[in-house]
Amino acid sequence: MRQIAALVFAVGITGLFLLERDPKNRTSKALLLPLAWLLIAGSRNAGEWLQMGAPSDAGDAYLDGNPLDRNLLSVFIAIGVVILIRRGKTVGRLLRANAPLLLYFAYCAVSLLWSDFPFVGFKRWIRALGDVVMVLIVLTDRDWLLARKRVYAWAAFLLLPISVFLIRYYAELGRTYSSIDGQVYWTGVTTNKNELGMVCMIFGLASLSRVLDIYRGREGARKSRRMIAHFVVVLTAIWLIHIANSATSLACFVIGGSLLVLTSWRPVMRRPALVHLLVAALLGVAVSALFLGLGTGLVQGLGRNSTLTGRTEMWSHALKLVDNPIIGAGYESFWVGTRLEKMRPVAPGVNQAHNGYLEVYLNLGWIGVTLLGFVLVTGYRNVIAAFRRDPDSARLRLAYFVVALSYNFTEGAFKFRNPVWISFLIAIMAVPMISSRRLQGRKVAATDHNQIDVPSGEALVCEERI
Repeated sequence: MRQIAALVFAVGITGLFLLERDPKNRTSKALLLPLAWLLIAGSRNAGEWLQMGAPSDAGDAYLDGNPLDRNLLSVFIAIGVVILIRRGKTVGRLLRANAPLLLYFAYCAVSLLWSDFPFVGFKRWIRALGDVVMVLIVLTDRDWLLARKRVYAWAAFLLLPISVFLIRYYAELGRTYSSIDGQVYWTGVTTNKNELGMVCMIFGLASLSRVLDIYRGREGARKSRRMIAHFVVVLTAIWLIHIANSATSLACFVIGGSLLVLTSWRPVMRRPALVHLLVAALLGVAVSALFLGLGTGLVQGLGRNSTLTGRTEMWSHALKLVDNPIIGAGYESFWVGTRLEKMRPVAPGVNQAHNGYLEVYLNLGWIGVTLLGFVLVTGYRNVIAAFRRDPDSARLRLAYFVVALSYNFTEGAFKFRNPVWISFLIAIMAVPMISSRRLQGRKVAATDHNQIDVPSGEALVCEERI
C-alpha cells in the first residue's frame, strides 16, 4: 500500500511542476541552491532525515550540531558566495541599498565578543549569513520576481504534498507523540506541529497570491493550469494547518490572506493611506488580543488561554536571567549553558523565547532591539515604495512583512534558517526591478507590465531605492 501511495504522490507532485512549467520564461539554474536551502529550512536537517543523530536540545549535541549538516550547509554557503562574486556589481549595489540590515548583522557579530559561547555563536552567525546569501541569489537573478515565484512554488510543490504523504502513510516520520499523555501531533516533513503550521502558512500565502494574480489576469498564458496547481497548494496548506492545530500559523495565515485579498481591491491599491491603515488595524488586533486582554475570546477561540500556553510565565523567568539589558548575552548565546539549565524546570525542552522580539532582547539587548526596529522601519518603507509602483508584485511582500511581525509575537522567528525570517528578508530588501542582465537588443520588462528598450549588450539595473 505504501509503495502504491508513493507512486501516486510522485505522479501528483510531478503534475504540479508540469502545470507550473513555462519554458518561455527562464530563470538561472543557480536558483536550485536557495531552493535546497529553503527545503532544508522548511523541513529537517539532512542528519535528521538520515536518522544519524540529529542535535538534541541539550548537551554537546545541541552546541556542536551534526557534522553532516554543518558540512553540507558550509558547502551551500561557499557555492552561494561564488555565485554572488560572479554577480559582483549587482550584489554590491543591492547591499549598499540595504545598509540597516548589514548594520544589524554586523552588531550580531560584534556581540560574540561578550558571549559565553563565542564559537557556537560564530557558527550560527555564519549560518545566518547563509540566509542572506540565498536571498541575494534570488534577488539578483535575471528576473527576480519570476525567481521568487518559482522558488516558493517549487518548495510548496515538494514540502506540502510530502507532508500529507508522511502523515497518512509513514506515521513514524510524519507524526510525533507526547511523552506525557501520548497525544498525537501531526508534523509532516518538520519536527513539530508549529513548524508544520509555519511552513504551510508561508507557502500557502505564496500560492494564494498566485491564485489572486491569475484571477485578475496577471499570469498570461497557461493561467488555467497554474490556477489548478496553486489552488491545490492553498487547499493543502489550509488542511495541514487545521490538523496541526497551530494557532499562531492559523491566525497569521488569516491575517496575511486577508491582506492579500484586500490589497487586490482597486480602491485600496490606489490609496496608500488605506494600506497603512489596514496594516495598523491587523497588527492592532493581534496585539490587543494577545497582550492587552481586549480579545480574549479570539485567543480562546484559537484554542489558547490567557497565558498563551505557558509562554507568559516562561517570559517572566527568562527576563530574570538577563545580566546586561543593554548588550544582551551575545548572538544566539542566551539559550545555552547555565541559563538553559535554569529554564528547564519552568519550560522543559525549551530553546527559544517563543517571542521574536524578546529573543532579540535576550541575545542582543536593547541595542539589538533598536537595530532590529531600524530594519523594520526601513524595510516597511521599501515595501510601501514597491507597492506604490506596482501593487501586484509587492502585495506578497507586504503580506510577508505583516505576517513576520505578527508571527513573532508568540514564536521566535527572527532566527537563521527559518522560513518566516527568509521570507521577511526577501520582503524588506530594496531590490532591483531588473537584475543585471545581458540584453540582446530586445525589450525586457522593468516591472510585470512596463517595458523599456535597452541597447544590445548593455546591462541594466533599476533599483527601488538607493
